[in-house]
Amino acid sequence: MGITVGKCGSGAAEKHNYEYDLFVLGGGSGGISVAREASKFGAKVGLCDYVIPSGTGTVWGLGGTCVNVGCIPKKIMHHAALVGETLTEANFYGWDVNSNLPENKWADLVAGSQGHIKSLNWGYKLVLHEAAVKYFNEFASFVDSHTIKTTNSKGVSTNRTANRIVIAVGGRPRYLDIPGGMKDEFTVTSDDIFSLSYNPGDVLCVGGSYVALECASFLAGLGYTVTVMARSILLRGMDRQMAGYIQSNMEAKGIKFKLNCAPTSITKLSDGTPPTLQVTAKSADGVFNGEYNTVLVAIGRDAATKDLTLENAGVIVNPENGRIPTNSRDQTNVKNIYAIGDVADNRPELTPVAIKAGLLLARRLFDGRRVLMDYTRIPTTVYTQLEYSCVGLSEDEALEKYGKSSIEIYHTTFTPLEFQLPMKTEYVCYIKILTLKSDKERIVGFHYLGPNAGEVCQGFAVAIRLGARKSDLDATCGIHPTNAETATTLTITKSSGQQAVHTAC
Repeated sequence: MGITVGKCGSGAAEKHNYEYDLFVLGGGSGGISVAREASKFGAKVGLCDYVIPSGTGTVWGLGGTCVNVGCIPKKIMHHAALVGETLTEANFYGWDVNSNLPENKWADLVAGSQGHIKSLNWGYKLVLHEAAVKYFNEFASFVDSHTIKTTNSKGVSTNRTANRIVIAVGGRPRYLDIPGGMKDEFTVTSDDIFSLSYNPGDVLCVGGSYVALECASFLAGLGYTVTVMARSILLRGMDRQMAGYIQSNMEAKGIKFKLNCAPTSITKLSDGTPPTLQVTAKSADGVFNGEYNTVLVAIGRDAATKDLTLENAGVIVNPENGRIPTNSRDQTNVKNIYAIGDVADNRPELTPVAIKAGLLLARRLFDGRRVLMDYTRIPTTVYTQLEYSCVGLSEDEALEKYGKSSIEIYHTTFTPLEFQLPMKTEYVCYIKILTLKSDKERIVGFHYLGPNAGEVCQGFAVAIRLGARKSDLDATCGIHPTNAETATTLTITKSSGQQAVHTAC
């Protein structure tokens, strides 16, 4: 007997003979979001999630990259580094802390972080159970556009049919294609670092991505010697000026940088926990050799589409990156198959984006709604020791899109009150707001480098989505004393050539 779904994308009833109304590939943020929401509207939903072990054998539970090897453990370790920095400043605030500050116990930090993650894994299982979503801890691949083959850890396969299918398998870190750099040799990635069973020792972070810089930052904050090696520029695609400030702030905290430099081989000099590794690299200055205990590779991520046999369903994949092109409705070239999250081509690789896209997709498919995901003006934060957050266009993007004469940039450096007593002069805190002069100085870009950047930027992101102008900020009373209030008092423009230093209390 066919299954009847009360509402579909057209708002009309739909009959079919498939086992599921919706089947989801991937148990991360996007997959769980779309599955859970679809079930609210009476859809029969199945979800398949299976983690292929990393090169070092790391596996994890339900919840995807963010929960297990991304945002959550990263933020925990970032905060651990901030706690360490606070300990070094305690004497300035009257706390009797002796000069022999305690060292961070890596094993205890990992145990605490992993314990929290396991509680989240269990929570997601419970969420799916309560939503009546059938969960399969099995690997999925396509048989045809309506049939999925799922294979469990024992190698037993089952075919499952569905009217609609959502691909939300995310991505996995890319490895170095050099001797000693592949996944079964001497490197680790963000899949491994957060659950590493031994302290990492001296670390080489390879890559200029936000993942590389975030990991380098918290590792240095935990007391490890860290070097960042990047083939070209840092934070490609982000604001160039802000990237420069981030690098200088990290250097001020003792992190070394080797730019325009790429590793050519990695060899093990001695075993141990950690081992000793020799990295040979090539730069414009010649050949470089260095010894490290851990080589963390963060040179990008590849979509996890290679083994899905998408060709059986006729789904087109971008051959350059393995990602799946979609239209404004998150639909692939096959009308009943959709892709959301990091696996979709030309979409922001951010957890909240996947969650929101999943919610809206489920509502369109099963509740007759028409709201599309807006992939523009998405706020984000880079969790280096001094955080950077932004929403909207970078300075280069704004100038290219509108022209230099059309953009006014308000900016200033500032010193947080919490930096005053310990005299933290090594950091540069900075804010700049890009405005479009022809539209009454509507804000088209917001950039903030300072403490609690994500918390600061979230509210401004709402204002910018609503079309805020510079005059709206000027008319807003700031909360004093805060760092965020600086955005309501900006008067210095880049075009004026005046020194951009905030001098008020």
